[in-house]
Amino acid sequence: MKKFFQEIKADIKFKSAGPGQKLTESVGEKAPKEKPSQPPARQPRQGPTNEAQMAAAAALARLEQKQPRARGPTSQDSIRNQVRKELRAEATVSGNPEAPGNNTVQEPKEEGSAHLAVPGVYFTCPLTGAILRKDQRDARIREAILMHFSTDPVAASIMKIHTFNKDRDRVKLGVDTIAKYLDNIHLHPEEEKYRKIKVQNKVFQERIHCLEGTHEFFEAIGFQKVLLPIPDQEGPEEFYVLGEAALAQPQSLERHKEQLLSAEPVRATLARQRRVFRPSPLASQFDLPTDFFNLTAEEIKREQRLRSEAVERLSVLRTKAMREREEQREMRKYTYTLLRVRLPDGCLLQGTFYARERVAALYGFVREALQNDWLPFELLASGGQKLSEDENLAFNECGLVPSALLTFSWDAAVLEDIRAAGTQPDTSILKPELLSAIEKL
Repeated sequence: MKKFFQEIKADIKFKSAGPGQKLTESVGEKAPKEKPSQPPARQPRQGPTNEAQMAAAAALARLEQKQPRARGPTSQDSIRNQVRKELRAEATVSGNPEAPGNNTVQEPKEEGSAHLAVPGVYFTCPLTGAILRKDQRDARIREAILMHFSTDPVAASIMKIHTFNKDRDRVKLGVDTIAKYLDNIHLHPEEEKYRKIKVQNKVFQERIHCLEGTHEFFEAIGFQKVLLPIPDQEGPEEFYVLGEAALAQPQSLERHKEQLLSAEPVRATLARQRRVFRPSPLASQFDLPTDFFNLTAEEIKREQRLRSEAVERLSVLRTKAMREREEQREMRKYTYTLLRVRLPDGCLLQGTFYARERVAALYGFVREALQNDWLPFELLASGGQKLSEDENLAFNECGLVPSALLTFSWDAAVLEDIRAAGTQPDTSILKPELLSAIEKL
């Protein structure tokens, strides 16, 4: 292997030494040399020629095809690195910075947010209206819910139950159990036993005590935690006992129960980040931030599960329908997509969407930006594929992930009316406030 390296370097030195001399030329034919009065300036050594660089590249290619021997480098990457290291070291000694194997293309640096199509994925807090980054949405929503206790403790405790507990099945079981307690009180207001809930009861511990927010809910609707004696037992135990004020308003308990049953988790809504750009030849180029590709822990687990299922399916025959379902499942690996719509005047309307949102969401997004939002229009994907607003298709099922450029087109009847009115169909159709904030792509 060492001899092979020496042959490569010798070949490069030979081809970079410059023009040679014929052996048939006699020494006497040369003009006599005169001793110069001053030593001539030393010419800088030229770099290797294109032929030398091609020879080095061919040698590296041959190395990649060969199997590593017992001695020396143990992998193709290490062989290539060793050759390049020796050539660079030799080039440094000879004063030639442009050595073979050193003129590699530099990897592009990550551009700043000013060059990105969108700075990232952002969300809107439904309680405060604040715009949140992807990595801070859960913490900020938790803070907003806890602050809501000072104004409406019942609503805040209900939001806490549905939002802070991730296991939806366990939440449903606990909520149904609480509703059963309240139903018993409403149906039997004269019976005292239904107004008392034993905290150490097995059902209460397994279904309710383990959920965040349940204790705050009981206290908010009028229950008080007290110690009561137990017959045939030495020490007292804790109970939630409904107060007289709450018992006198059974309709309030019924309303709180309906609120608890109908509530949903508080989730931050995806911010569309609507932007309008001037006509640009870069309309189909998307430089997306890492937020569009990073996976959360839940998404990684889901991807691992899907891969495990795919390995099992490889051992059995698959029908066409099974293959189509697998292709659609592969498209679901993107969580977000950035979409642009080219309008008749060439301007670009841009927004951020979930990859699993339906096409109707894009139609609504475009319609909100139009001056005349009641006029029918069409959206065309690349290749002229028409996206129907009525179709129940998601963006990932249409191949519109992680980014896509679509074309706005008036409905045929609308286009005919526009031309009949003597106006141009390619005039601006956006709202004035959007045109005033138009940007350069």
